[in-house]
Amino acid sequence: MIKFIIPAVIFFLIVLFWEKISEIIYKKFNIKINSVIIVILLLILGAIFALLYY
Repeated sequence: MIKFIIPAVIFFLIVLFWEKISEIIYKKFNIKINSVIIVILLLILGAIFALLYY
């Protein structure tokens, strides 16, 4: 039961504080985190589809 609750709480906190997290990363590295997340998500989806296809 705990292995389901802890990731759900972590995901909820990330969603709740996404603007602050994005702002802190932008100040530190001068990178828009939204574009980085989109690229990573597309790469993961591409890898999953490639593994499912072959």
